[in-house]
Amino acid sequence: METKLWYGAAYYLEYMPEDRLERDMELLTRAGFNLIRVAESAWSTWEPRDGEFDFTQLLRVLDAAQAHGLDVIVGTPTYAIPPWLAKKYPDILADTHSGPCRYGPRQNFDLTHPGYRLHAERIIRKLLEAVSPCRCVVGFQLDNETKPYDTCSPRAQALFKDWLRERFATVEELNQEMGFAYWSNSLGSWDDLPDVRGTINGSFGAEYQAFQRHLVTEFLQWQRAIVDEYRRSDQFVTHNFDYEWRNYSFGLQPDADQFEAAQAVTVAGCDIYHPSESQLTGVEITFGGALARGLKNGANYLVLETQAQGNFGWLPYPGQLRLQAFSHLANGANCVEYWHWHSIHNAVESYWKGVLSHDLTPGATYEEAATVGRDFTRLAPHLAHLKKDNRVAVMVSNRSLTGMEWFPTCQQGETPGHNYNDYLRWLCDGLYRLNVEYDLIPDTCRDFSRYDLLVLPCLYVMPEDLSKVVSDYVREGGHVIATFKTGFADQHLKIYHDAQPHNLTDCFGLRYERFTRPVEVELAGTSLELPASVRVTDWMELLEPTTAETLCIYRHPAWDGIPAVTCNRFGTGQAVYLGCCFDEPGLDALLVQLLPQWGLPLPGIVFPLVVKGGVSRQGCRVNYYFNYSGEPRQVNCSHPAASSLLDGGSLAEDEPFSLEPWGIKILEFGGPGTV
Repeated sequence: METKLWYGAAYYLEYMPEDRLERDMELLTRAGFNLIRVAESAWSTWEPRDGEFDFTQLLRVLDAAQAHGLDVIVGTPTYAIPPWLAKKYPDILADTHSGPCRYGPRQNFDLTHPGYRLHAERIIRKLLEAVSPCRCVVGFQLDNETKPYDTCSPRAQALFKDWLRERFATVEELNQEMGFAYWSNSLGSWDDLPDVRGTINGSFGAEYQAFQRHLVTEFLQWQRAIVDEYRRSDQFVTHNFDYEWRNYSFGLQPDADQFEAAQAVTVAGCDIYHPSESQLTGVEITFGGALARGLKNGANYLVLETQAQGNFGWLPYPGQLRLQAFSHLANGANCVEYWHWHSIHNAVESYWKGVLSHDLTPGATYEEAATVGRDFTRLAPHLAHLKKDNRVAVMVSNRSLTGMEWFPTCQQGETPGHNYNDYLRWLCDGLYRLNVEYDLIPDTCRDFSRYDLLVLPCLYVMPEDLSKVVSDYVREGGHVIATFKTGFADQHLKIYHDAQPHNLTDCFGLRYERFTRPVEVELAGTSLELPASVRVTDWMELLEPTTAETLCIYRHPAWDGIPAVTCNRFGTGQAVYLGCCFDEPGLDALLVQLLPQWGLPLPGIVFPLVVKGGVSRQGCRVNYYFNYSGEPRQVNCSHPAASSLLDGGSLAEDEPFSLEPWGIKILEFGGPGTV
């Protein structure tokens, strides 16, 4: 495996207001960039009219990249269809829950449409035929941030019927599992299957959402099979998986099962965007990196899009661009690639700025990016292929996310509450603030033996076999933290009709039957020390411990003294249950007291100081220290004698050091074999 860090940007000659290809190649290489991504956004350029192909501009870019020693990722240009294709097939535009799409935006089509598949395959093949001779092409990106685009066409719903018939032997079984008897929804035959857009049945609606996620997997696998006919054995296949979007990357993507879809790629890629300036925290970089790393069982991944200047309000303070780039490496990335090289002069993303501003001159952002490029080149043998060795796993679940969309923590007509991703991030961000590194694993995982702690945020959907594996894990010495709404329903969103949490009452040493919305409720510690006035929010379960110890109770005139957080010794392990959501200071206090008891020592520094580490390809321990604040900070924590890679210095054992605002230090401990 080549010891290399990729550093690059998306490059679109077709968007340029002038021909400046040679100038851009010179600027890219001068700044230490060694990678560009091309082609994924330009179907109408490569095929301006039906059956008329022109790859002249693209081949000029590839020739220039080859001449300047740049590697290239070629994207298949299938996520935005040309106008002539929409005109040729009027029903190619997706018919959704909100009605039919109109032409103009990207990702507005029905990806099951046979006309779309016919022309998409043709452009892919023509593109790959054109670029196959180019040695600078190191890999291919399948499509772009693929979703099902909420297609609900008659064609898609017919495929859904086939999906159901593969999973349910008879229509009577479907009626039973979906609970169709409610409100007279029972089917007499498969032909009675109703349009999914009118359903009031959460099980049926959630099953269609699972089917839509499967469409993404099938689509990427279909593209992969085509690409495999053309690619060399040394070329990789990737995809830029993205996240739930809240004007930046936030949580688990609801519209794709990325763990399943990642089977279509040889290396996982991702797009991570985040707040900047005074709002830069690094939490999105860590969360997004943990998910991308988990898609291929802990393998290193590619950041195929992240911000240079980015959206309005994201102009990085001096030092932040470096901080962000090295933060990606610290989470296991082998590539940092900006979207995009130059700022665009037309259309909707004109103010989503690239490495170069609209004047296309090398300004302050470019100059700071160049320092990153030089350091990536110099330190690649030490930093490439970092292997993480985390001892905490957080389980994520698309089925649970969907379940909580149908049955949220607020009632219809109330102020919108938080969703699954809010609670997922609540726990992940709590670990991050304390510098406890974590992996994200899918709910299909059944082996947690490498982890000392398993965290289950709102695992609303829990199949029978998973609850047994979790129980066995604790019995055999593992530790679990689970939240409210865990173990409530089966894989079809049918609520279990025994004591909650289903099949885990012995493991957690409790049951409950009552839950409500907290109003002016606080949390108080009994066996734990909590800050004053910890507010309970969103949801509260009134726990009834059997063998569990009560750690925290509710404070409220009606609910006073009722257990809210418990810990149960089960076999040789322990299981903690959080019956409610509460303020961040309360969560931090709980984790600080529990984790060291379970053999998970804390490093002694907390956010805004961040420490991350792993084992290098050379067998050395490498730790990154970041200052996510605008003030200088002193770092006082335990560490062995180390080499300081960025500045070429060294530190004695436990020697304190300082970090400038938004600063970085990278320490390498010992020689090969030292971990």
